[in-house]
Amino acid sequence: MKKTVLVVDDEIGALTLVGIMLERGGFNVLKAKDSASALAMLDQNTPDLIILDVMMPGTDGITLCGIIRRRPDTAHTPILILSARGDAESVMAGIEAGANDYLPKPILHHDLVARVRSILSQVSEA
Repeated sequence: MKKTVLVVDDEIGALTLVGIMLERGGFNVLKAKDSASALAMLDQNTPDLIILDVMMPGTDGITLCGIIRRRPDTAHTPILILSARGDAESVMAGIEAGANDYLPKPILHHDLVARVRSILSQVSEA
């Protein structure tokens, strides 16, 4: 059965590109352009993994990560932060907010798919 990944990014180009990479990698993809849409989507679906952008209008990805972690239905859903901000401070903030992993943009197709598969396999073994 295909795993479902929710991608949250305010840049339509990035959202589309990451979506295509994941679909080609064999995943179902849900897309949200901001934190409010993402939370509304999580009320309807519980994806197998969530990919968050950090810099978004309104609630940023780090804050959203913390909100997702506090929800009982998504407290243990793996979260991967994918951001143009690759500095140590941003990475630490993401991990402290509850992200399982943090990848800098731009991302190569095989790196993204491999990382998503790796995180999902760690979770299924746990």
